[in-house]
Amino acid sequence: MSKIKNIDSLINYLNEDHNIKTNKLNDKKSLMNIGYYHGYKGYRFIKNPNNKINYSNFSQILSVNKFDMKLKALFYPNIMFIETALKNHVLEILLNETQTDCFNEIYELALLDYKSYPLNSKDYKLSMKKRLNLRNQIYSVITRDYNGNKPVVQHFYHNDRAVPIWAIFEIITLGEFGNFVTCLNQSIRKQVSKSLNLNQSCDERGNLTEKIIYLLKDLRNSIAHNNVIFDTRFRTNNVSKSLIKCLELDTNIKNITFNTLVDYLILIVYMLKNLYIEKNELSELITSFQYSLDSFREEIEISTYTKIFYTDTKNKLNLLKEFVSKEKPCI
Repeated sequence: MSKIKNIDSLINYLNEDHNIKTNKLNDKKSLMNIGYYHGYKGYRFIKNPNNKINYSNFSQILSVNKFDMKLKALFYPNIMFIETALKNHVLEILLNETQTDCFNEIYELALLDYKSYPLNSKDYKLSMKKRLNLRNQIYSVITRDYNGNKPVVQHFYHNDRAVPIWAIFEIITLGEFGNFVTCLNQSIRKQVSKSLNLNQSCDERGNLTEKIIYLLKDLRNSIAHNNVIFDTRFRTNNVSKSLIKCLELDTNIKNITFNTLVDYLILIVYMLKNLYIEKNELSELITSFQYSLDSFREEIEISTYTKIFYTDTKNKLNLLKEFVSKEKPCI
């Protein structure tokens, strides 16, 4: 059994075993605040534990932590706004198409993606499995929230009414919402895509919305759980080639890979513009990101910075500003 280290022994450990210079009094307080296991161990590498950052002093660790926290504060409200808007766009189209707010009826009328594939084919079975899993997820969430005394669920059950789809959208996670969109039939997905001003030449089957949701879900969840985001280690989904093509065509920004947070900024700004957020707000968002980036670059080794943000970062931000300056898309 290894010896338990208190905060003093952890500071000594950083100093003596990792050659990280520390101001023992001030840095001890800082390490206590960010945490050794949650803070330092999370910030000691880029993307994976084998790609360690060679820190020379503790202030560099604090710079990475400060930068990471600034980005979380910058991104989170915008992702929440996009999440709410996406749900409302889908809801409006669903209600118009099905003329009901009952989940069971919507399940039979609109969650029909599986029918677009040949009966008993691999894609048919996969789509059907997703549909069945979605129903189980929805019922599980309703049961959880009823047992958890959530008013939005208990209100309807105590009045002998089914929980309407709009209330279900309030209680499901962004990932579960992505599963819902995936199961919608193609015609509804296409309507949603057009409603969001997505490039239709890149969205033949109406799948871009779910791809966007899944990408943003990873970032949103990482921020919500206060996990590290500066190096995009949170990404769990492969990036759709059609989404990259859509973004590159509409923004005129090349080499979008989502290997750095700049590309997530591009996606967020793209969605906000498509949702008719004012140019000055979008410009402020980009400027705030740029300012945080510039400050971060001055506080750490350039060799570390270029592993996190690539040489095309400045050009991408300039092109993003140009994209924002153009007129809004027309419906």
